Formats: sequence, C-alpha cells, structure tokens
Amino acid sequence: MLKGKMVNLRPMESEDIELIKVWNNDPVFKGSYEPLECNSLEDLKAWYHSERDSRWFIVENKEGEPVGQIMNKIKSDYYTVGYIIHQNYRNKGYGTEAVKIMIDFLFLSTTTTRIEAQACPENKASIRILDKSGFKHEGTIRKAMYVRGNHLDANIYGILREEWNNPQALRL
Repeated sequence: MLKGKMVNLRPMESEDIELIKVWNNDPVFKGSYEPLECNSLEDLKAWYHSERDSRWFIVENKEGEPVGQIMNKIKSDYYTVGYIIHQNYRNKGYGTEAVKIMIDFLFLSTTTTRIEAQACPENKASIRILDKSGFKHEGTIRKAMYVRGNHLDANIYGILREEWNNPQALRL
C-alpha cells in the first residue's frame, strides 16, 4: 500500500471488480470527459485477469473508504497515468495527493525519466490536479477522444524526473 497524508493507494484486487463495475457504468461518476461504458461483471473479470500493461489502484481515504481509482501504464520508455475521483469526494485534495503519490512511486521504483497524463482542455479540475502535481502542458491532440457524441481534444501534460520534487506525498 502506498500511503499519503489524506489518501492511500492500494493495488486493485479481484474483490474490487464489483465496485469498478458500479463506477464504470455510472455516467455521473465518469463525468463529462470520460467515455460512457456499459460493462458486465464478466467483462470486467476477463479484463482484470488479462490486463498486463497497466497497474490499477483504489484510492482510499484514511477511513478506508474507496474514493476513486488511479492507474499507470508503461508506454515505451515512459509511463502514463490516469485517475478519477468519485463525485462525492471531489475538491478535497484527494486527486492531487493520489497523483503526487503515483509520481513518487514511479520515479522511486523505476528508471523512467518521464510521466505523462492527458486532460480535456475544458476539464479544469483535472488540469488543476496536474498543475499542482508539477506537470507541464506540452501540447494538444485535436479530437483525440469520442465522448458522448463529441470529439474532444486532449491536452498532453508531462513531468520529467529532473522537475520532480521528490518525494512530495508518499510516506515510505
């Protein structure tokens, strides 16, 4: 388990699949910037047992309640991260701390020199998380995602090892 001051990140377990099904199938949880999904429990179990390229974590508050999810995925010589916090727990700093913990974890446990994330230009909350976590805006991929009948742009953000203020959030 990766421990912070406000949240902990624990690896996703097979017992979490039911919760992930609820979250993935909830358009309010997914918000305006994530594609709609309709996943069966069997689909998610198959995904969980076949996924090899990414590592998924449940974000928990200090009371042990699941408040979101965060993942990292290797892309060639660097990692990408993605996250989502349940709507009842947004604007409390949980997302920012979860991202900082993930940055610390990746820079402390791998030799990667770069971590990347994407956010729609309209997703001000996600951009704020990335800014607070030390990411820099690097460019925009036009019409990169199809979400709820619209093609949305994706801003690319990156943080390099030499820009990282280690460790910010992770308590070892």
